[in-house]
Amino acid sequence: MKIIIVGCGSVGRTLAEKLNSDGNDVTVIDTSAEKVRTITGRCDVMGVVGNGATFTTQREAGIDTADLLIAVTDSDELNLLCCTVAKKEGYCKTIARVKNPEYSEDSAYLKEQLGLAMVINPEYAAAEEIARVLRFPTAVKIEPFAKGKVELIKFKLSKDCHIVGMSVKDVAMKYRSDILVCTIEREEEAYIANGDSTFAEKDIVSIIATPKNANEFFKKINYKGSAVKNAFVVGGGGITHYLCGILERSGISLKIVEKDLATCEELSSQWLKSNVIHGDAIDRELLLEEGIDKAGAFVALADLDEENILLSVFAKSAGCNKMITKINRIDYDHVLNQLDLDTVICPKNITADTIVSYVRGMKNTMGSNVETLYNIIQDKVEAAEFTVKEKSPIAGKPLAELKFKKDVLIASITRGDKVIVPRGHDIIEAGDAVVIVSKQRGLHDVTDVLR
Repeated sequence: MKIIIVGCGSVGRTLAEKLNSDGNDVTVIDTSAEKVRTITGRCDVMGVVGNGATFTTQREAGIDTADLLIAVTDSDELNLLCCTVAKKEGYCKTIARVKNPEYSEDSAYLKEQLGLAMVINPEYAAAEEIARVLRFPTAVKIEPFAKGKVELIKFKLSKDCHIVGMSVKDVAMKYRSDILVCTIEREEEAYIANGDSTFAEKDIVSIIATPKNANEFFKKINYKGSAVKNAFVVGGGGITHYLCGILERSGISLKIVEKDLATCEELSSQWLKSNVIHGDAIDRELLLEEGIDKAGAFVALADLDEENILLSVFAKSAGCNKMITKINRIDYDHVLNQLDLDTVICPKNITADTIVSYVRGMKNTMGSNVETLYNIIQDKVEAAEFTVKEKSPIAGKPLAELKFKKDVLIASITRGDKVIVPRGHDIIEAGDAVVIVSKQRGLHDVTDVLR
């Protein structure tokens, strides 16, 4: 596919790298020659310096033959204008990143009237992920598949967890739970789990299961996972705005500390169930006075990464058991892993992964197409959901008879309302939603996992 990306910030750079590695013909546009030069120097893509909202610049980038234009500049209005020009002068599909809550509320209208293929709001997507984790706070991350029927849950093993020291095979035999262990992260290493894999303290483990079966499994292994009743939030920006709306009917109360008075007044008037405190979260005494040590969870959503990291570390030292930390810069994963920050939310990564998933779905190659994509372990292991079509080579045979590539795991099969935890005798049928966990990144089709 021929793809044009307007905007060479963190999201644009991540998209260019991922889409280029998937074999697409990528061209980037930005007004900054330095940013264009940086991306074209890092990966094999074309670059155009100019205003991506003008027909002249888009024509230079090849809009007349493009399949897709993705606008991810820092300006919502510019992104929408880029897509409007592209739709008028080209024949491609368009995706716009839109962050302003006022525009977000009109996303369905904008999508229809401007003919957009997708409107992606990174702050709303981040708020949804935070809300999922708050409902099961012992999880590091929760990602839904098969329209919510199946969840991929990442959690960290504490020393008192019953499965520490056991193998995957032993756990399956002892607890008889209808879940599938997918991956194990240990320090800098990442493994696709098999029956002989063993669990150790501080491992980050991912499983796939229905929400009901996951809850039953965690009870059996002495892993407490009840939803929090209250959360302490620092920062009153867009993510907090959306989080208030999502959690308003969930029974989770929010206490929000924000230093800008106008933002406090806006939040207070719109979200009556949330307790908004005007103050600077860097004030240690303020946090203790407002009960950070008694909060069910602490959510750091300030503008600066350094402030979020510092506050999360302090919240942990004060006795808070669950920390969620927003990070904007995405180049320091290996450093963040050393800080034991619990759950890290990166809106830019969420945006890039959502768009890449859509692009792969557009290709719609023989046999199936990508419905959902999730980076279980960033740049190491992916989980992809496919809908299997008629005459797919993967359908109609027991899994034990199929020859899969190394480091590939069929994690779940969803057939209508039925969720199947796959075993060797199970058979995939046309129409099934299949989740595949693999180190083979950039899967385009379910058949890519076969030897």
